Amino acid sequence: MKEKIREFVTGLGVDDVGFAAAKDYRSPQSPALDSIMPGIKSLVVMAYRELDNCESENMQIAFTGRMDVMEYARSCNYRLARFLNRELGAKAMSVPPSYPLHMSVETKGMVGDVSLRHAAAAAGLGAFGRNNLVLHPRFGSKVVFTAVLSDLELESDPPAGKVCNQCNACVEGCPAGALAEEGKTHLFRCIRNGQPYGIGGHIEFWNRFVDSPPEKQKEMVKDVHFWRLYQAGFIGFQYFCFNCMKSCPVGRA
Repeated sequence: MKEKIREFVTGLGVDDVGFAAAKDYRSPQSPALDSIMPGIKSLVVMAYRELDNCESENMQIAFTGRMDVMEYARSCNYRLARFLNRELGAKAMSVPPSYPLHMSVETKGMVGDVSLRHAAAAAGLGAFGRNNLVLHPRFGSKVVFTAVLSDLELESDPPAGKVCNQCNACVEGCPAGALAEEGKTHLFRCIRNGQPYGIGGHIEFWNRFVDSPPEKQKEMVKDVHFWRLYQAGFIGFQYFCFNCMKSCPVGRA
């Protein structure tokens, strides 16, 4: 059955696919899988090589690459879930590759309902690196993962083994110092630098706006910072830093 699924997924043009039994998936912060899908038995995890856009210093070009892979990944998730349902008679649920996230004071929008990093590791698609991302043996950290939950009895693929060479290029290349402590990502440092026009940027801007006199408010809405907040409001939170991905030498020829 795994080979039939693998053949379908590779036929979509997905770069790699792995399988994880639900019992082998462990995420320290995300909710239990059976609270999302009662009766879940496995995860099918897909890997997509990130476009080289992420290496551009032009953030419009860099983020376009991320938007493209997300759109493609969502389509593949949907098609795989339909395949499992229609061809194999399975119950299947698609997992978001990014947003929507549970937005609350507790999670602050930084905890996925299903951790795709832990799913990828459980499915043998890579191992955690010094940057706390899962490194794929061929693509390094330039990779995006998605997953589909199912009630199919599928065994986990073998673990990937060691992938990271501990070169510390990601640590030295992080402008926010978010990777200074091994085994931990300082999320607020990362988000503040990587998503300056996310919810934190919005809250800060409007707090300053309501406390400012009318003339200052006029200046603020003519500022490029407001224009970028406006743009982010209808295309989604924008990443303005890809250093932990593009600095990693794993998978480069």
